[in-house]
Amino acid sequence: MAFKPNYNFQKAERSRAKAQKKQEKLRRLQEETEKRKAAQGDEPGAEAAGADAETDADAETGADGA
Repeated sequence: MAFKPNYNFQKAERSRAKAQKKQEKLRRLQEETEKRKAAQGDEPGAEAAGADAETDADAETGADGA
């Protein structure tokens, strides 16, 4: 006798596989985001120092002009 297809089961399996793949992709993207944020977190002093230097330069030019 030939195999009788169970369409509902097959569709459920495809949906389950799709959801699992989507979850894995989301988890991978979150891990990459965490790594990127951690790499940026290692150098907060460099960013803050650059911002302070710009603020000081702006303050000096404003004082000279007044």
